[in-house]
Amino acid sequence: MIEDPEASEITDWPQIANNYWVLLSRLEDPAFDGQGLQPPLEEDRVFVVGINALGFSRKGLDLSTKTEEWRRGYHTALMKAALSAEHLTECVRDTTRNITFPKEYMIGPSNPRPKPVPLESYAAPLEGNCVPASETPQTFYTKLLTTTGFSTGQRLDAALAYADWLDFKGLHDTAEEVYDWGLDIAMGALPMGANNAVDIQTGIISSNATYVSQNILRATTALAIHQARNNNLSAALPTLLSVLRSRKQLSLPPIPEASPATESEPSNWQIIVSWVKNIVISPPYPPPPPTGDEVPVRSHKAMCEEAAVMAHVGEILFASPSVTEKPASRATRSSDTARKQQSGLSWTRDAVDISESTLTSMDQDDIDGRQTCTECLETGINNWSKMVRKILKEQQDVVDIKEEKPGTGKGWFWGGKSIQEEEEEEGRWERELELVVSRMSTVQRLIEREANAKKQRSPGESRPCFDAVRVTSQGQKSDPLPTRRDVIGYFREHTKILFEGCDMSFTGASKELSRLIDARASHSMPAFSHHRFQTTQDRPALA
Repeated sequence: MIEDPEASEITDWPQIANNYWVLLSRLEDPAFDGQGLQPPLEEDRVFVVGINALGFSRKGLDLSTKTEEWRRGYHTALMKAALSAEHLTECVRDTTRNITFPKEYMIGPSNPRPKPVPLESYAAPLEGNCVPASETPQTFYTKLLTTTGFSTGQRLDAALAYADWLDFKGLHDTAEEVYDWGLDIAMGALPMGANNAVDIQTGIISSNATYVSQNILRATTALAIHQARNNNLSAALPTLLSVLRSRKQLSLPPIPEASPATESEPSNWQIIVSWVKNIVISPPYPPPPPTGDEVPVRSHKAMCEEAAVMAHVGEILFASPSVTEKPASRATRSSDTARKQQSGLSWTRDAVDISESTLTSMDQDDIDGRQTCTECLETGINNWSKMVRKILKEQQDVVDIKEEKPGTGKGWFWGGKSIQEEEEEEGRWERELELVVSRMSTVQRLIEREANAKKQRSPGESRPCFDAVRVTSQGQKSDPLPTRRDVIGYFREHTKILFEGCDMSFTGASKELSRLIDARASHSMPAFSHHRFQTTQDRPALA
């Protein structure tokens, strides 16, 4: 059991990884769901940067004969398997007990100083009995990048996730090559004549670009963030500014037509018929998401992404060192640094304002957009608070030095600030800190509200068994319909009159509805629930 820092409970990553192995083995098994899968042609193979793309579990497949829904599910399974493998890279599995341990507890020559296991835990494993807890993330990312049939957005998702993992492991040069590869993937899907939209050497979007797709914006932003994390601020800042310029030039989305308000509430009989229909008939598969090859519109989610870019720009400006063309005096350098800090603070403040206003006005059904806005708002307000506190601390350090050395005040030739100017500036930043503290309380309430809403939508929570909602006479949506037990109770309490004079009695109708619900629940069980593997020895190898 490994603790997930983003969750309030313990996440069993070994079991999650095993489940995705089971799913992938079924999807690739010709006897089950893998009919028609073929390895890609030799000339279509892609060799991943820094590793051999061929070999065990690294060979991509040709998905051209599969439906879009199948390819989407297969891509999701591979991405989740890669994520699970990332959490298990530092873990081993004791084959004698089939228990997963962090590698730091293993007793053996490769770990001469093992960490003591916690009390009331299993005994520490021996190195001779241990094997890696999972395949490496490289295995799954390579399979994703060498598979034929994924959309541009799906391939870009794999490339950016792979590069981010390489960055986390300290392989920064290889990660930058994969980021460049992701940019090549995005540019390869542009229409003819639009290939000069981005400078492939720097990643800067041209100001004359006429076609900038969503994938281009994602790839260039990820590349700039990678450069900023590795202290290449001179390359990251122009790239982010070009992304911001392109986002501000996006067109507004078309105004949706107003839907007519419902004149009256649906009758109880209509509600029951809708419930039974939703129980018996499977809902349609969700429509495919955009491929990312289209030019995005300036929607609420795009405005939150724009605010996130502004927050990155503000952080870079605040943290960048003072650079002047000629050697400057200490006062000039201090003034240049203060100017950059204030500029970075202004960018961050604007990013918080945009993300907060967008989040409060965004549609509740836009789950991805609200998640993007929430993350941007939380990052921006934290950066804002840290920036103001850093400026106050620096000013306090200067005051302490002047108190220790009385002769370091304003001089005739140094051009320093007077005591009154310094007191006014210090009071300004104290007021700014008070403003940040008050804004943080408001922002925290918004973030907690979004977290509670996300928890209610997350799997494993008690969710309504029906997705329908009632519409009031004013055209407003009410609360979701209740669970199965509440449905039966409502059915018993309010619909007896509907069955007066009918062939089916009320009791028989109630039992029939209960039977349909139970049959639907049993029918929705996975068809491969019997096809489970408990240990890694039982797992079939990926194709």
